[in-house]
Amino acid sequence: MDVKVAEKLAVAALEEGKARDIQVIDVEGVSNFTDRMIVATGTSTTHVRSLGSMVDQAFKEAGEASMGVETGPEPDWVLVDHGNVIVHVMTEKARAYYAIEKLWRMKEEAESGTQS
Repeated sequence: MDVKVAEKLAVAALEEGKARDIQVIDVEGVSNFTDRMIVATGTSTTHVRSLGSMVDQAFKEAGEASMGVETGPEPDWVLVDHGNVIVHVMTEKARAYYAIEKLWRMKEEAESGTQS
């Protein structure tokens, strides 16, 4: 599946599930394992789990199942790996703690030679 199609599919599933603060990070050329990172916030561990399932189901319905879904029994973070798009759904607390979008943006800036 084309990266832009996969990105739109994941974002649409997150929006439908009422995810908060959906961020798409273009890591093409920076990462050797994916082209897009999508980060979103769920309001509770139940919401996080549900959003991860919705994204995974959207890919299955499009005919291209995810490569994997990683979660725990009471997840504050669910990762859906679709190869060229990786979706991270987190509780607000986990997202603030790990700040993965900040890490990837710093890497992008270092690669391009710009800094904020």
